[in-house]
Amino acid sequence: MDLKKEQARLHKLYDFERKLQQKGYTLVAGVDEAGRGPLAGPVVAAAVILALDTEIVGLNDSKKLTENKREKIYEDIKSKAIAFAHAFVDVQYIDSHNILNATFMAMKNALCKLPVKPEYVLVDGVKIPDLDIPQEAIVHGDGLCACIAAASIVAKVERDRIMREYDLVYPQYGFLKNKGYGTKEHISSIKKYGFCPIHRKSFSIKGLNM
Repeated sequence: MDLKKEQARLHKLYDFERKLQQKGYTLVAGVDEAGRGPLAGPVVAAAVILALDTEIVGLNDSKKLTENKREKIYEDIKSKAIAFAHAFVDVQYIDSHNILNATFMAMKNALCKLPVKPEYVLVDGVKIPDLDIPQEAIVHGDGLCACIAAASIVAKVERDRIMREYDLVYPQYGFLKNKGYGTKEHISSIKKYGFCPIHRKSFSIKGLNM
């Protein structure tokens, strides 16, 4: 890794936070989720507050990182962040309130669990309804903004850990590998074994009526 290039990339990742600091906001929380698309398991959201220009080598959109790199960077986030928290919303709430509302609930819960209240919130993609904190939604923010990237990693790592636990309970569905997403193997397992308690019955997929 070219350290100078990496430091320059990381510096640019803090552009949003830097602009907010110039406006007087010092505690800026990034918020992101993991698990909106899967056919099974909870949706998990995370909130992370980083000091400006905190150096976390490799920090990036969680989807661009391997599982091992996410785990290592997550430990770095935990040791260097001003504050971080995560929250999950289970499949029962997803099925009764829809996945978008469940995602917003997880995001609000993650923010509430932070040990300090942020002064401003940067969210990946969409604004959180009825939030009592100033906020901005950044499209593809998990690859453009440091605190959102950190939140994406925390959310992904925590959700993957949950799905690994579920794999021990329901090994026939391959949750260890697919993490609940609709792979061909997962769909074949549903056809063979039916649904388990963590499948989202409100979701529809080709060939199945969930």
